[in-house]
Amino acid sequence: MEKKNSRMKRALKLRSKIKRLGTTRLSVHKTSQHIYAQIISGDGNSTLASASTNQAAIKAAVGYTGNIKAAAEVGKVIAERALAAGITEVAFDRSGFKYHGRVKALAEAAREAGLKF
Repeated sequence: MEKKNSRMKRALKLRSKIKRLGTTRLSVHKTSQHIYAQIISGDGNSTLASASTNQAAIKAAVGYTGNIKAAAEVGKVIAERALAAGITEVAFDRSGFKYHGRVKALAEAAREAGLKF
């Protein structure tokens, strides 16, 4: 539980800072098999866009869902959906995960697709 508690403490610190700013955030969660991304409104009450490797279109495009290629595809899709919803700038909430590997691939793909953070 020590590892999870440390991650949750980092996530709480980051989310409190984003909440003070009051901006829309791109929240990321990962498991060993999947990665999930959501665009959450500034007040935190509603999800404006979402994408994950559980969705059939992404799953068919990448095959295995627990790697960097799949995370990059999710980043691209979430950026397209955010831009379609009129959102161009977000704060990146990595949920306490290190900015490395799949989290980094998702963030870079979202930036390349036109999302600013």
